[in-house]
Amino acid sequence: MVEIGWCRKQPGGISLIDKKLHLSEAYLKDAYESLKVCMNSEGKWKVVTGYYACYNALYSILMKCGIKCEIHDCTIKLMKLFNFSDSEIRFIDGLKKKRIQGQYYLKKVELGSVTSVKNFILKCEEILNSLNEDEINKIRGKLNEK
Repeated sequence: MVEIGWCRKQPGGISLIDKKLHLSEAYLKDAYESLKVCMNSEGKWKVVTGYYACYNALYSILMKCGIKCEIHDCTIKLMKLFNFSDSEIRFIDGLKKKRIQGQYYLKKVELGSVTSVKNFILKCEEILNSLNEDEINKIRGKLNEK
């Protein structure tokens, strides 16, 4: 798996930007819209929309903190800074791999339960609501160290 230091050096990798509260809200809203689509989809599209529901919920946290990242593996690596559990990290990483297999290699993939996607979004929303300026500044400081 990639490391944060490597991600900081890549074009489109991790960078600090101004905090974007409006984008944070928009990404969370999009996560819930993608969840609705996921619930009414089948096969690979259920996986694709489930993944993007989770990814956009995660990205909403980054926007609130003023962290930009266009490399999905690097975005997932940032989850450690927000106290996601190893199982939550494995969940979205596995979902990303399933999405790639289904979307690019046309493999048969299954999401399984939509509940896991809902729970991931709720966890992201919980983190969003608990973040204060001091915590955001500590996280941004940790990224500057890497």
